[in-house]
Amino acid sequence: MKFDRSVKIAPSILSADFANFGAEIEAVEAQGADWIHVDVMDGHFVPNITFGPATCAAIRPHIKTVMDVHLMIAPVDPYIQAFADAGADVITAHVEAGPHIHRTLQAIRATGAKAGLALNPGTPAEAAAPLLDLVDLICVMTVNPGFGGQKFIHSCVQKVTELRELIGDREVHIEIDGGVDPSTAPLVVAAGADVLVAGSAVFKGGSVDNPAPYGENIRAIRASV
Repeated sequence: MKFDRSVKIAPSILSADFANFGAEIEAVEAQGADWIHVDVMDGHFVPNITFGPATCAAIRPHIKTVMDVHLMIAPVDPYIQAFADAGADVITAHVEAGPHIHRTLQAIRATGAKAGLALNPGTPAEAAAPLLDLVDLICVMTVNPGFGGQKFIHSCVQKVTELRELIGDREVHIEIDGGVDPSTAPLVVAAGADVLVAGSAVFKGGSVDNPAPYGENIRAIRASV
């Protein structure tokens, strides 16, 4: 992964057809996806259960871009190596998920994966300040984590602006996760974001047999910024 600040669209497979993950990933990449975002939820840290390392390993051969694994789980540390072994290019942990986030980020980087830090809507930008030299990505949650299809929380845009200032010239991506569509994408990109996670906004209207809407949706988000 070479660092650049161009806007990247990262469809979340949380909104894909669960029975056809491999084909869905190939279809959405063919339609212009830059990264593939995998939302891992444990039913404990967030109120939903999704995928584990085995699913990530199964879909890895279908991903030709970047496998962006977002761990909405607690504890995090015991599972880092498993997700790295499953092929994750980026592993993101939540600052709220445990008492030793510094150690968690070190452990992620030790696997060779890029380290991401996620902030919930109620967590201020300042929480990331002591960790900026250990991260490759900061994921700003613009919905409360746990479910797709939620409405964008507009007060989080200011947090993106604050993070952009804190990051300075460091090679750190700002990722937005939650409620991204052509109406909200321009707001966060203008504030400094460069990775846009979109689930329902990308997958709506399409299917493996009719993937053209995926491309139309991706292009609409890209054109909006």
